[in-house]
Amino acid sequence: MNLALWLERAGGAAPNAPAIGLGERIVQDYGTLAGRAARRAGALRAAGLKAGDRVALAAKNHPDYAAILFGIWHAGLAAVPANAKLHGAELGYMLEHSGARFCFASKGLDTEIARHAPKSLERLVTIGGTEYERMLAAGPIAMEPRSGDDLAWLFYTSGTTGKPKGAMLTHRVLAWASHAYASEVDTVAPGNPVLHAAPMSHGSGLYIFPHVVRLGVNVIPESGGFEPEEIFRLFGAWPGTSMFAAPTMIKRLVDSRTDCDPSHIRTLIWGGAPMYVEDVKKALDRFGPRLAQIYGQGESPMTITTLSKEDVADRAHPRWLERVASAGRAYACVEVMVADAGDRPLPAGEIGEVLCRGDVVMQGYWRNPEATAAALKGGWLHTGDVGALDAEGYLTLKDRSKDLIISGGSNIYPREVEEVLLEHERVREVSVIGRPDREWGEVVVAYVVGEAKAVELDALCLSRIARFKRPKHYVFVESLPKNNYGKILKTELRKVDAAAKEKASG
Repeated sequence: MNLALWLERAGGAAPNAPAIGLGERIVQDYGTLAGRAARRAGALRAAGLKAGDRVALAAKNHPDYAAILFGIWHAGLAAVPANAKLHGAELGYMLEHSGARFCFASKGLDTEIARHAPKSLERLVTIGGTEYERMLAAGPIAMEPRSGDDLAWLFYTSGTTGKPKGAMLTHRVLAWASHAYASEVDTVAPGNPVLHAAPMSHGSGLYIFPHVVRLGVNVIPESGGFEPEEIFRLFGAWPGTSMFAAPTMIKRLVDSRTDCDPSHIRTLIWGGAPMYVEDVKKALDRFGPRLAQIYGQGESPMTITTLSKEDVADRAHPRWLERVASAGRAYACVEVMVADAGDRPLPAGEIGEVLCRGDVVMQGYWRNPEATAAALKGGWLHTGDVGALDAEGYLTLKDRSKDLIISGGSNIYPREVEEVLLEHERVREVSVIGRPDREWGEVVVAYVVGEAKAVELDALCLSRIARFKRPKHYVFVESLPKNNYGKILKTELRKVDAAAKEKASG
């Protein structure tokens, strides 16, 4: 089943229903949105692309984001959405690795991509540019049939080696994730808005689809991002709005002094990282019973466990504090297990790796059979997260394995940063860790052995990786803690860092 059928169905049944909002105004109805997708598909096929080819979308949030995605699928192609915050070199790697022949890019990002574009990229089209608008003059084409197992979205998620891996999300995976959202997280009725203040290339973008199915309205802030004052204004302009947000975003909304009528909010969904219980309490005090949590990964997009609005709001429950500190229960479409090192299920309360399986799990990693075999060993997705299930099925995450840092809801892998820092001729050794931070969840800290200056390291990082990945603090030391085999002990380093932070604050 081709996901583009959802938009074609909506455009045929309700062509005048509002589909896309920009700021406080409607800019596209479903007839227009479906027509733009069909014409975009015609232009892509006329350019010589064939079924199964990859088309990259490196863009900030934009009113045409949905039309481009559905146009790619309408043509029988696979989308490669990319985070607009990434460095040009990182985007270049994704384009080369995916074999994308065509790329749509935001103005400004297009020139950055051009400097790093691989030879395999045939055309780079600026969204809103002359060529982009000319494509809309193409004739619409009939939808290319796709099966549920065909690739729809190639989601690049960093790995422990620092090289991004492309999680293959099929039409079936995205369909299951959409149905799971609408049935267990946030009921959608025709006309219900969803506000995209988080990147549409990632979690927020996945919620485009259930809203198209139910004739909802996908709304993009005029700023294209997250500004609390603007968000509150848009809640008022679009009553019944839902929004996906990182915990830091919800905390900023809670802390904002801007007036807000919480009755305008349908659901605030947080994910990407746990939220402090105290912060949940404050959010409930301000917004009422409108908060839900999701836990997932790029490999099982936004869909492993969920903590419902009812669970979050049920303060009278005797185990409410434990539940609200958890990641909730498994979605109905997935099985979740906590396993030991031999992938054997552990009893309630015991800590192990979180595994899951179901139709919402990726097919594997693009052109990486070794990583696929490891991640999907025994038919279960090995999340790399450590947690425990209680007797009622609530999953509490205890730690992140593989040293993943989550800052502001974004995943940062230390090895990737370390490899850049080690390029400096006066850096002998380096270890990057996450330091707990109440605002960001974690901030990146680099422990460095060498004579380099922090300003030099900052400049090096800014030339090679995304700004949000660079260390916020550099600590220069004589040596790093190691075991008998010479491996740096990040666990010990975190203890040293925590002690130093406590001493400094005391």
